[in-house]
Amino acid sequence: MVWRGVKKVEDSQRRELGLPKVTGPVPRRIAEQGSLEIQAYDEVCFPGLAAEWAKSHGRKPADGPFNRPFVGTLTLESPTDADEEVASWMAAGTPPIFFGFGSIPVESAADTIAMIGRACAQLGERALICAAASDFSNVPCFEHVKVVAAVNYAAIFQACRAVVHHGGAGTTAASLRAGVPTLILWMADVQVVWGAAVKRLKVGTARRFSTATEKSLVADLRTILAPQYLTRAREIATRMTEPAKSVAAAADLVENFARLNRVG
Repeated sequence: MVWRGVKKVEDSQRRELGLPKVTGPVPRRIAEQGSLEIQAYDEVCFPGLAAEWAKSHGRKPADGPFNRPFVGTLTLESPTDADEEVASWMAAGTPPIFFGFGSIPVESAADTIAMIGRACAQLGERALICAAASDFSNVPCFEHVKVVAAVNYAAIFQACRAVVHHGGAGTTAASLRAGVPTLILWMADVQVVWGAAVKRLKVGTARRFSTATEKSLVADLRTILAPQYLTRAREIATRMTEPAKSVAAAADLVENFARLNRVG
């Protein structure tokens, strides 16, 4: 289904490059050709998968799992204009709980802010909300809630009590690397995978965003703020690949693959 959705664009690109049309999806063609498939995730999130790939299901026997290497998530860790302001706000009170929903706008910003504000008030917690793709410009104001357009996750997450987000691959990796408990309120089907990973790792829990209520949010936050989740999150953080090492490993793999004349 994904391939049919992007086929026209791919066909256009292939015409510009003088390449013939194709009749199947990219993943299948990559597997058939034995091409390099960098896994920009940490193996700890998918236990046993590398061993399964080592059996060379439908792949060239000589390749084994080596052309599907895990390198860890590739992140920019770029600073933002709000970082200094956020750091000052955080230092002026107790560590907050972070809330962010990435590139998918929430259906009702006002209702979302109200739910977060009331839930955190019940728990005596502060909330830091990253607006990102959502418009939080005309929403209720709470003294214990701060809203910013964007923030550097790598710098902020480790100073938070917990992280609540949509379950994007990059955001999940940032929360795991920070060693803080995570609550995933997923919106798209691919994000369910990361919610399941967080639960399996026992560093947090997950539920569908559309089913979240003030009551469920309070219950979920109480769950992940329990000491055992923080202990487990800190343990998993030590098993995550450092960002700089992820980038270096990915670059080395691409260069080595090209050096072996595997790229036409």
